[in-house]
Amino acid sequence: LKNSTAEKKPRGSGSRYIGSMVADVHRTIMYGGIFGYPGDKKNPNGKLRLLYEGAPMSFLIEQAGGISTTGTERVMDIEPKSVHQRVPVILGSKNMVQEIVDAYKSQSN
Repeated sequence: LKNSTAEKKPRGSGSRYIGSMVADVHRTIMYGGIFGYPGDKKNPNGKLRLLYEGAPMSFLIEQAGGISTTGTERVMDIEPKSVHQRVPVILGSKNMVQEIVDAYKSQSN
């Protein structure tokens, strides 16, 4: 994942982390880019809750013309199995998120 984004980083862009998903997603909508909270070894299903964080922000991003994914599937296509179900979330501009999805696909092959 690091390799696919580091090589294609647009000039003038950098990492930002405000610490609030709403503020980070607002910045992504206003200035472009990508927001990611993927799963890791400790939390393979991610830490963001589908019903309270993942789906609402995914809806807003998609309405703004972007895409939202877990890396393998569209967040809005996930049918909740529990109220506090957690999911990995990657959302933002179409081109940047598609690069991440392609990186996930190449890792799984």
